[in-house]
Amino acid sequence: MTFSIAAFDPATGDLGIAVASKFLAVGAVVPWARAGVGVVATQALANTTYGPRGLDLLADGVDPQAAIDRLQATDDPDEVPSRQVGLVDARGRTATFTGPSCLAWAGGRLAKHAACQGNILAGPAVVETLAATFERASGDLPARLLAALAAGQAAGGDRRGQQSAALLVVREHGGYGGRNDRYVDLRVDDDPAPVAALERLLRLWRVLFEPPDPAARLPLEPALASEVQRRLGLVPSGVWDAATQQALRTWAGQENLEERLLDDGLDPLVLGLLREARP
Repeated sequence: MTFSIAAFDPATGDLGIAVASKFLAVGAVVPWARAGVGVVATQALANTTYGPRGLDLLADGVDPQAAIDRLQATDDPDEVPSRQVGLVDARGRTATFTGPSCLAWAGGRLAKHAACQGNILAGPAVVETLAATFERASGDLPARLLAALAAGQAAGGDRRGQQSAALLVVREHGGYGGRNDRYVDLRVDDDPAPVAALERLLRLWRVLFEPPDPAARLPLEPALASEVQRRLGLVPSGVWDAATQQALRTWAGQENLEERLLDDGLDPLVLGLLREARP
């Protein structure tokens, strides 16, 4: 009923998973991740305890294949043949398991730093495409995961159709306000084209929440300060003072752009949106 890819990005340390299914709210069941530890996909006849227990094993240094073995050793032996699970740890080690009783087509493939698995699929090309697309994709981990998921869907995906999809990427202090590790946590619970809807949500996430690039920040020079002041309804003075900063924070908060504010400059995207909102 589901296909997923769990992966690690050695360049950033990010860990994540993308999943799609003909199943309501698949993001509430399959994906589990913990920054600095690993990621678990539990599916088919999913045992959701595999998520937190698997992450605990990875946190203790157990390698992914051994973690699967331990999870199965304490599971109901009559149900293990219907389980499917993929694990990736924060060292990039991978493992995937598909029980012989999972509904066809079912199976998994490993890629560099990624585990791909699926059941009730159109065929093996789905997981093969997941793995191949992830390895050749460019961009950050969310982009690569979603590119792989879209390619898997194009290769046939869940043979029963589409309903839901999810993308979860974790990073130390990567969540809203830096107070948790949920860097990207997006779900489409019921939609006729959930992967396409998830792509739209990721584009929106990049506008609202993706950390701005400090190297691209615009210096708070007099001309820029005057423009921002005028657009915010202040008297232009060319001085970036506390009143200007507070007015910008108030406007940005109303527009859900507070995560893109900088203390020592202005994000070009914020300026562009301000220009659109306040001509």
